[in-house]
Amino acid sequence: MAKNVCKRRKRPLSTISALHYFKLVYRSLLLIAAFIEYLFTKLENISGRFPLVLSIIWIVFAFEIVLRFFPSKHESMGCQKQFERNYKPVENPRGAFKDKLPGKTTFLVFLSWILLNGIVAALYFTGIIDKGILILISLFYSVCDMICILFFCPFQTLMMKNRCCATCRIYNWDYSMMFTPLVLIPNVFALSLFAMSFLLLLKWEITYKKYPERFYPSTNEGLSCENCREKLCAHKVQLKYFWKTEYERIKKLKGKIIKSKKE
Repeated sequence: MAKNVCKRRKRPLSTISALHYFKLVYRSLLLIAAFIEYLFTKLENISGRFPLVLSIIWIVFAFEIVLRFFPSKHESMGCQKQFERNYKPVENPRGAFKDKLPGKTTFLVFLSWILLNGIVAALYFTGIIDKGILILISLFYSVCDMICILFFCPFQTLMMKNRCCATCRIYNWDYSMMFTPLVLIPNVFALSLFAMSFLLLLKWEITYKKYPERFYPSTNEGLSCENCREKLCAHKVQLKYFWKTEYERIKKLKGKIIKSKKE
């Protein structure tokens, strides 16, 4: 029965999902390239000009951030719901904003992120890590961002309990969260990445305050499952089913091995 359910849920990879996988790959490659650069140079000239690898990183992420300021068919509805063209009013909504997240939930996410990066800052100021490690941490965060979207998001599961990425209250916080460690680096390139990402977050929050109806499926039909073009949740369900069946298979295999040894 479970297999039949899984088969019904199988869907071809959507264009947006495929782009997320592409981002996961190239962000991982950027992290690896920066790590190799760090092994040889410690990124010691970070206070001056950027090495080639870091120049590429700056161009890539600056381009990504700038694109987020404008409507796009190739971005997730999670960040695109802020734009007027993606707002489809629900006719005769019942209990408007019934799915609105309490402020304490988003504050919990904010606090946890500040605490985590407070530890990073403490390690930096005590000399345990250097500027190069701060850059690697930011790149590691960028990879984790894609993992959260494609596979598992601790903020969604443990704190916000939102249905999916499309209804995520903090979707456009991602770049500011990625580049938080760069605040500690007195370099125009590092600080400019954080500044751009902070402006993106500021625009998101202002839009949320002015047009909250765009952010919730109870008032925006564009966020309903029926109108979803990404189907990321379906891929996550398939992944969970895969790990569950693999766990059961390994468990049965271990049982057979133990039984054969006793015999």
